[in-house]
Amino acid sequence: MLITGMFVNGPYALITTAVSADLGTHSSLKGNSRALATVTAIIDGTGSVGAAIGPLLTGYISATSWSAVFTMLMGAAFVAGLLLTKLVIAEVGAKIAESSRSQGSPSQSSHPVAELDV
Repeated sequence: MLITGMFVNGPYALITTAVSADLGTHSSLKGNSRALATVTAIIDGTGSVGAAIGPLLTGYISATSWSAVFTMLMGAAFVAGLLLTKLVIAEVGAKIAESSRSQGSPSQSSHPVAELDV
């Protein structure tokens, strides 16, 4: 149970934290701690509703077969991945842009290159 809890609650906590942090940097929430708390509560509440619906569906689906339960879990993981794809693409793009800026382009190098006249 401990290992299962780590694999379920760990990603849940990371996802809700990432989404809350992303929304917390939105320009409409600047300086308004009450709005930020409301957004965080909505995200956490939505996750709790999902945590309640999952076992409910599992109970109904397990009457059919356990194979169907695991298919439902794979489908839920796939949908979660799809919903996070835009955020992941934006984060990776920002990291790549930040990395290329910190390294600088070859034409902006501080080392002078001797040119030959031909």
